[in-house]
Amino acid sequence: MTSESKSTGKYWLYFVISLIGTVAFLVFLPEWFWVMLPFLFTSLVYAFDWV
Repeated sequence: MTSESKSTGKYWLYFVISLIGTVAFLVFLPEWFWVMLPFLFTSLVYAFDWV
């Protein structure tokens, strides 16, 4: 079984952008911040390479 190391840098960038978007939604549109949560958690899972 071979183990390939994947570059997760772009997924960390997606996570940071999603985090900023989530915080912005939480500050300006708190009733809609949940819309950003799937993007936040999906990018976190890809960044940790848990897929």
